[in-house]
Amino acid sequence: MHTTPGRRSDHQAPSTSRLRCLAFAAGLLALAPQAVSQVVSPLAPIRSESGLIAGQTLKSGVKAWLGVPYAAPPVQDLRWRPPQPISWEGVWNADRLGPECIQVLRPHDINHYFGEEPTSENCLYMNIWSPGDAKEGSKLPVIVFIYGGGGTIGSSGMDSYKGEELAKRGAVFVNFNYRVGLLGFMAHPELTAEQDGHSGNYAYLDQNAALKWIKANIGKFGGNPDRIVIMGQSAGARSVTEQIFSPLSKGLFSGAVMSSGCAWDIETDTLAEGEKTGLKAQELLGAKNLAAMRNIPADKILAIQSESQVGTKREGVKANGVIDGYFTPRSQKEILTSNEMSDVPIIAHYNRDETNTPFSAVKTLKGYTDMAESIYGSKAKEFLTIYPATTDAEAASQITQIALDSRLAKNARHCAMLQAKHNKSPAYISMFSRKHSFAPGVDYADIDEKRVGAYHTADIPFWFGTLETFNKFRQGRAWTDADRNLSEKMMASLIAFANTGDPQTKEVEWKPWSAANDSAMTFDETLTTTPSNPAGINFIAANPLPQSAPGAAPGRIPGAGPRD
Repeated sequence: MHTTPGRRSDHQAPSTSRLRCLAFAAGLLALAPQAVSQVVSPLAPIRSESGLIAGQTLKSGVKAWLGVPYAAPPVQDLRWRPPQPISWEGVWNADRLGPECIQVLRPHDINHYFGEEPTSENCLYMNIWSPGDAKEGSKLPVIVFIYGGGGTIGSSGMDSYKGEELAKRGAVFVNFNYRVGLLGFMAHPELTAEQDGHSGNYAYLDQNAALKWIKANIGKFGGNPDRIVIMGQSAGARSVTEQIFSPLSKGLFSGAVMSSGCAWDIETDTLAEGEKTGLKAQELLGAKNLAAMRNIPADKILAIQSESQVGTKREGVKANGVIDGYFTPRSQKEILTSNEMSDVPIIAHYNRDETNTPFSAVKTLKGYTDMAESIYGSKAKEFLTIYPATTDAEAASQITQIALDSRLAKNARHCAMLQAKHNKSPAYISMFSRKHSFAPGVDYADIDEKRVGAYHTADIPFWFGTLETFNKFRQGRAWTDADRNLSEKMMASLIAFANTGDPQTKEVEWKPWSAANDSAMTFDETLTTTPSNPAGINFIAANPLPQSAPGAAPGRIPGAGPRD
């Protein structure tokens, strides 16, 4: 049983003085000399519900509090438990990033490598950026970002996820770490018995605890607790969806952005299915019971996980979110039917070139028509009527449209339709179609810079104004004025959405989705709207594409973007 926050029992987490030492040591590893030089002066402590927190003023004038604990470290007997409150005596010096939750590390030659980070189970920390003139009572819009990574990797410490640029423009920005992999999702019969009939979903419960902390304390940092938008990308978008559908998170946010992952009536594992995964993990670990599993080093647990991120390919145990009867009380379909999810404005976003189909490897008109015949046979004529092409260039354009209609554009539109059906708040759809301006001669291990388009996660540095992070160690991008102008427009739109629930600005004419406005705001050098293609969406839904081209071994299409 967990004791009163701030106190410690022998079986509990380390004392807060010890935690400060650990955070300090980990932060020294995380901060490069360049980052240290950006600090101008310390800030007077702010009193949160957990205790006093001292931050810093950056060279830009933005205020920052880095490595703020929002829950007790989930270690020892708190491993595989819901997050517990934390409090401390004295002042927490929030001047450096906390460690990322334990996960595989990134190769140094991939597109999304921004420096080494310390990794630990002691990882439940958040970061806050606020405008230099912000103070309690400023009531500025708040943007909270939840990272992706397939549920097995991700870190709030990634340079591309930082909030300094948004804070310069008038918003309070928050991101945080949450547990991933088996440590973040594993259910188990012993855990279910221990935790009043539910287990698993610890990643989502971490997110919920962070949102509660933000709701209770963000006003002290200049934010408006009634204007909090949560935003997630990929698995982070799935996390945002889970928060929308959970009764535990109602009232904690006023809007939601799901980038590359809005899907609202997907199937979720049952608790019993999740417990089977937990038992399989126990078997692979050679542990006789839960107590023994809690004593196993975290790297041993990491070693039995399935992993397909950042160049790692390993078969193993994959734990997912479950219908636990607590955080996720019922299926999404049932919650939709009863209109029980949070009714807030949403943005369903996707990138133009992040999805592959069997057509994605085709380069010519003949290859395109041959593929259509091979896949659809007697229905190929109907398919080619919906997706006509008479030149190689037209075929390439249709191949992109087919990929969008088969997954992300389809899913975003479906989210908007469900929002219109079940909620009163508006839904907005957008597509990012800008190809990054790669520097000459750059060579990444995980992408083909010449062929890659608006890849998975390509939009994030534009939303957050973190374009230059790609030039931290080498010249990875040669950004243009058009890139920077697009980023400014996207940041302004995101801040407007956080402030009012409407992403429209003077430069971004963005109307909510409706049957009469069945289109997506398209972010590129020139802002346009792209109509949906219901005929194609409906055809592919009724006639699903195979996972790989007929007769071809499944695999990564050259030029496809990285998964993060």
